[in-house]
Amino acid sequence: MRKIDNEQGKDNEASDRKRFSFRINLFFFSSFIIFTVIIVRLAILQFVDGPQLKQQEASNVTKNVPLTPIRGTIYDSTGQNRLAYSTPVQSLYITLSKNYSDSMEKLRNPDKKLLPELEKMTQKLANRFAQYGNKDEPKMTAEQIMDAMDRNYQRFSGFTPRLIKTNLNKDEVAYFMQHKSEFPGVDVVEETVRHYDPDTVAVQTVGYIKSYKSARETLTKYKNIQKSMSAENDPGLIYMDNESVGFDGLEFQYQEQLRGKNGYKTVPIDPRNMPEGVDSVTPPQKGNNVYSTINKEIQVKTEEAIMDQLRWLHSHAVSGKTHPYAKTGFAVAMEVDTGNVVAMASMPDYDANYWQTGNISSDNYKKIQNVYLNGTIRSFGSGQSGQHPESVVLLGSTIKPLSVLIGLEENLFSTSSYYQDTGAAYFGRNNSSRVRNSSGHVYGGLDPASAIRHSSNAFMVDMVGKRLYSKYINNAKEDQGVNVWDRYMKEFGLGVSTGVDLPTEYPGLREYGPKSKESALSKLAYASFGQQGKYTTLQLAQYTTVLATKGKRMEPHLVSQIKDTNGNVVQTIKPKVLNEVKFPDAYWNEVIRGMATDVSAFNGFPYDYARKTGTSQQSVGGKLKDNGVFIAFAPRQNPKLAVAVVIPEGGFGAWSAGPVARKIFDAYDEVYGLDGVPKKKDETATDPNAIKQP
Repeated sequence: MRKIDNEQGKDNEASDRKRFSFRINLFFFSSFIIFTVIIVRLAILQFVDGPQLKQQEASNVTKNVPLTPIRGTIYDSTGQNRLAYSTPVQSLYITLSKNYSDSMEKLRNPDKKLLPELEKMTQKLANRFAQYGNKDEPKMTAEQIMDAMDRNYQRFSGFTPRLIKTNLNKDEVAYFMQHKSEFPGVDVVEETVRHYDPDTVAVQTVGYIKSYKSARETLTKYKNIQKSMSAENDPGLIYMDNESVGFDGLEFQYQEQLRGKNGYKTVPIDPRNMPEGVDSVTPPQKGNNVYSTINKEIQVKTEEAIMDQLRWLHSHAVSGKTHPYAKTGFAVAMEVDTGNVVAMASMPDYDANYWQTGNISSDNYKKIQNVYLNGTIRSFGSGQSGQHPESVVLLGSTIKPLSVLIGLEENLFSTSSYYQDTGAAYFGRNNSSRVRNSSGHVYGGLDPASAIRHSSNAFMVDMVGKRLYSKYINNAKEDQGVNVWDRYMKEFGLGVSTGVDLPTEYPGLREYGPKSKESALSKLAYASFGQQGKYTTLQLAQYTTVLATKGKRMEPHLVSQIKDTNGNVVQTIKPKVLNEVKFPDAYWNEVIRGMATDVSAFNGFPYDYARKTGTSQQSVGGKLKDNGVFIAFAPRQNPKLAVAVVIPEGGFGAWSAGPVARKIFDAYDEVYGLDGVPKKKDETATDPNAIKQP
């Protein structure tokens, strides 16, 4: 037995040694793995993550505070007239050197008056403003200065400079520059203020500015910028809440080119997010300059022509009545070959300097709320909703040249066809619907050109609307004729974007669309003489250029060049043909021959010109309203300029809109020459005050 026990003891001892040896080996192996992981991790930190961590460390001890960028200038076509520009102003900012919030001051001075240090500075600043500031401006109080400092960080973070006063005069600048050591954290910074031509030149086209903080609340463009800024490495591209940005017109469309790059101040901060040490400044970069196609002289004369005509309509009877509700007018003048828009007027206009600081007072907004939108590219009312037509109206008889072209191209008739006009056309079941000519005129025998010249509604209904319907009625789809009509409209720029370089363009309203409950026959009958589509004045102008060029739909644009501050060309906008409509020359010639309606305002006009008047009727508030519409291009051969004018509630287009068009052509002839020879010498060539193109 004893021998067996000894043997068992030896086995147990051997087993214990084995377990101990295993544990030792496991311990060393684990230690080896752990140290290996630590060494590898240290290597990664040293060689892979090291540079990034250093950058993060640097960002934890410095902050880049943006400085306002210097916005570029918008010139007119001459490069001598500034439509929008910025001027430098000196502003006083303060960066709080420590935490002056209520909670911190209670801890710092539990039994003493709060903010003794800061109160002394605010009072001292107020005294100096009173001493050196302009005598005729309101004096800033110490309380106002304290509020601007935002010491409780409700508007700004700790290291962000606070604006105390802008537009410092020379005495104020000199004083604070010389006594900087007496005002810790105070800096004099050069900023800019936006100005607009005091002659209110194309203000709705040029646009206006708003603060970035306000703009990003409503515009997708700035919302997206806000989302992308967190990943932006270049501090010069970071937008500031109080920075002014383009909100409409060219200011918005060319925001990136006009903005430039903001400067920034690199501020060392402590762990409490408060500034410390010496900061460094990277100055802002001025934005590029934009050269518009708008010619100031032609634009101003266009605006004056509309306002003069509105006053005339209020006091002079046409066809036995005045037109007191004609309160708005819209005109576009577009070069036929280039697409350059030389004038774009939405009247009445307003002083865009209301938006000068990026904000507008409630009183000023009330003054302009019915006129600040661009009525040549959008639809808006005159302020009395539902009682008067908006800025986009039915085309009326100005559609008839296109209506005849469609009839010729669809082989509904030929250039030699004759139609016996009896003064009215009938359609529908048992001819229950009737369309009469204006004033019930009976024109007798008409060829297509004569139908345009006399503006025969009956011809358009019988020869175009009804025949186009009949041609496609056998198709399985009843609206096929309407679809064909729609295709032609779009080829001529009606019902689609013109491609203009302006934001939020209205595409027009195709009332013959699928939502309409009218029959296909009724849609085509009324569309044939201009009662089924509402289009913008710019669309009308583009449509007119298609007629003038015999098929080329030119892209309208309002900017010809973009240059940097040194005068180097950054971008040139070249003419662009969006699409081309190819019809036989005989069709174009027939239609253009018919664009010869008598317009007394053009008596004595030295050029043969093609034109079409229109008087579109529409029901507004249960009453029929007559809108004046007019299109023309000149000269008839080798055309140079196309013009479209719309006067809502102006009555007959020949009397209301035609006189405005005549003045536009005359203005263009003086500046550029409809025959290529300007009729007026360049008076600015010797003007020492003219702003020279860089």
